[in-house]
Amino acid sequence: MPDKSSNAYHADSAHSNGKERDYVLGTHDAEVDRLNFQHSVWRSEVQQAWANAGIGRGARVIDVGAGPGFASVDLAELVGPAGRVLAAERSGRFLRILGEIAAAAGHRNIETAEIDLMTHAIPGTGFDAAWCRWVACFVPDPGKLVDRIHDALRPGGAAVFHEYVEYESYQLLPPSAPVRSFVEAVFESWRSQGGEPNIARALPRLLTDRGFDLRAVRPIALAARPSDRLWNWPAGFIRTNVPRLVELGMRDEAWGRAALDAVAAAERDSASIFVTPTVLEIIATKR
Repeated sequence: MPDKSSNAYHADSAHSNGKERDYVLGTHDAEVDRLNFQHSVWRSEVQQAWANAGIGRGARVIDVGAGPGFASVDLAELVGPAGRVLAAERSGRFLRILGEIAAAAGHRNIETAEIDLMTHAIPGTGFDAAWCRWVACFVPDPGKLVDRIHDALRPGGAAVFHEYVEYESYQLLPPSAPVRSFVEAVFESWRSQGGEPNIARALPRLLTDRGFDLRAVRPIALAARPSDRLWNWPAGFIRTNVPRLVELGMRDEAWGRAALDAVAAAERDSASIFVTPTVLEIIATKR
């Protein structure tokens, strides 16, 4: 386990020349705010997944790719003082934010590991469960990610995934060419970094080949109208990621304005519907 005196584990290569490791979506304030909102609108689905996996009081759980730790804090509440949560995350900035959130909430049962799971193992073994949401779709070697999780769990421990299985279902109705173009750009940007948006199509085989038994699967797709709070999840992703795609040089500013204008116009149309990318919930147990 991490050094409890510092409540954190730092891999030797967690920083490169002292610079923050960045994600394709960034770690800036707008992305942190988006991730916070994202977790809030998905919380009920997440809590159902944890219940389905049997995560409860006293459990030792890994939050794989914890980001700013919004799920870590909920897990800490779920497992209680007798349980432990290890937040494994490569972004030092995200982990600093997690530390602030955990301290404000009074949680002392969260430990952090600043590691890149493509180069470092999860510190510790014998965990009861691992939670992994929208991480496998970004890493260049999802099989290695599954291996890391397998090695850290006890026999019978649960691995719980929420990953996209049909990202193309992300669409605006009535159909919008700029939004379709945005979804295509997301595919391009993730794949250019070695990721795969529809990674859940490959996960069942990766899991069974690497020592897991599939226990349950559940598809999750949502839809929202402009008046719904959920609307701001698919719409908000466009608003925060369009500038990022332009910043990365993958699209130009005129393209970005067209995408943002399409979202703004849709919000003024009561017939508009955003359909989210389809997520596959997978619960597997270590043999």
